[in-house]
Amino acid sequence: MHVAHLSLQDFRSYATAEVPLDAGVTSFVGPNGQGKTNLVEAIGYVATHGSHRAATDAPLVRQGAPRAIVRAGVVRDDRKALIELEINPGKANRARLNRSPVPRPREILGVLRTVLFAPEDLSLVKGDPGERRRFLDELLTARAPRFAGVRSDYERVLKQRNALLKSAAAHRRSPGPEVLATLDVWDTHLARAGSELLAARLELVEGLRPLVAASYAELAPHSGAADLLYKSSLGAAELSTDRARLAEQLLGGVAEARKQELERGVSLVGPHRDELVLRLGDLPARGYASHGESWSFALALRLAAFELLRADGDDPVLILDDVFAELDAGRRARLAGMVAPAEQVLVTAAVPEDVPKELTGATYAVSGGQVVPERDMLG
Repeated sequence: MHVAHLSLQDFRSYATAEVPLDAGVTSFVGPNGQGKTNLVEAIGYVATHGSHRAATDAPLVRQGAPRAIVRAGVVRDDRKALIELEINPGKANRARLNRSPVPRPREILGVLRTVLFAPEDLSLVKGDPGERRRFLDELLTARAPRFAGVRSDYERVLKQRNALLKSAAAHRRSPGPEVLATLDVWDTHLARAGSELLAARLELVEGLRPLVAASYAELAPHSGAADLLYKSSLGAAELSTDRARLAEQLLGGVAEARKQELERGVSLVGPHRDELVLRLGDLPARGYASHGESWSFALALRLAAFELLRADGDDPVLILDDVFAELDAGRRARLAGMVAPAEQVLVTAAVPEDVPKELTGATYAVSGGQVVPERDMLG
């Protein structure tokens, strides 16, 4: 799989941009603040419908413009697809596939798959549990786009349940039978949606563990062994991936926590409270890993995600956004060697020297909103 063409209209700093691409390695080189990351961010947005730099869509639209449009031509085996996303902050986004409108943008998830490495990935190791939950859930959706709906259903149930708990807590008195009956209904919905998400996460973590361990060992051969542990809000209960059994356990967990939840006005049990624990040897990576070890662990997570997606049928597009400048020479060379065989690798760098020799290929110079092929500059 690779992106053959990227077209932007009013996306970030670009009024317009047309960038033809080939399989293999393509580097975008130029000073910071000139729009390199905007290009690969747009490709990542087409794949995930989210940005690795912004929590909302509003910053993605060029100042003064009402909307942004991103188009990507994708080649997968011998098939071609044209994806178009119209980004409308504060309104519903729109999507087209091969120029035909689709009812909901999430229906085109999976047409393009990417794995993106960026400086922000350090938060996977050093950040809050929400960062690691998001990593798992985004990978679930990349592998099986139906999980966009599962996640949406769970978030909707959680929002409604929290609103009910918050209202009950605000009255500072024991809730009446009507409130408790309504809460029972939301408990059932939470358990049903939560069991599907929890089971998928547990299966995913088991698939990731050996891949993370192998990638970390290659990136940091003189460090400790890397491992993953899924820590559930259900406590020490033994968890299987049987959905019905997990739903029963979640119902039991929320029943036990009900008194405390009513007092605090928030849901305390469910996948939204779980944690993916990253371990180096016998210690948690968060708080104990050095800067270099943390970087290696974050990269190992992304490399493991790439291997899982590749095992599903074809290579996702690999995006390395200003990553090599953060690495020492040894890690830089090892990472470059590991990603070089991918079908398409997109690299951003401030200077040509930041692109490892293992990743030679086409180069674009990016400056002042212009994206110019290196050969045109030389000619």
